Amino acid sequence: MKFILGSGSPRRKELLAQIGVIADDIRAPDIDESPLKSELPRPYCARMAREKVVAVPADADDIVLCADTTVALGRRILGKPADRDEAEAFLRAMSGRRHKVITAVAVKRGEKLWERDVMSIVRVKSLSDEELKAYLDTGDWEGKAGGYGIQGPAGVLIPWISGSFTGIVGLPLAETANLLRASGYPLYGEGS
Repeated sequence: MKFILGSGSPRRKELLAQIGVIADDIRAPDIDESPLKSELPRPYCARMAREKVVAVPADADDIVLCADTTVALGRRILGKPADRDEAEAFLRAMSGRRHKVITAVAVKRGEKLWERDVMSIVRVKSLSDEELKAYLDTGDWEGKAGGYGIQGPAGVLIPWISGSFTGIVGLPLAETANLLRASGYPLYGEGS
């Protein structure tokens, strides 16, 4: 049995290490992440995690974990910004408001699939032009859903959350540990 992380995210790798899980291999799937017409954020996120885990090649006894994090402002999905201008537009739209962060996790072993999604609520403070420019200048927005990562410089812009901090970062650890246990992965030396 090998444990395969189906993600190129260094944050997910670090979060898994916090619970003693080290991937034997990393195989980031290459799938189309475009939302379907009128697709709502939560079903979209769950579909992405499922499609990712199914796309990762693995042997029948291997355990594969994939996840997707989606930022939603109302019914609007805010993906990874294409450029600085789009990151700025996302952050201006979220300024002074609450939004949802959904992380869906899918674990596969052979033909079996376990999945769970976790939704958290995040409030971004009202951003001044100076704060916005300073954050954008860090480049931290690149490759992050919604144009920010709570665990980095953007943490100063977020005075309040409700839900799973690790879910907002990209992998809800309590729920992920339960999925891994269900698949037969030995956490903290279980089963050894």
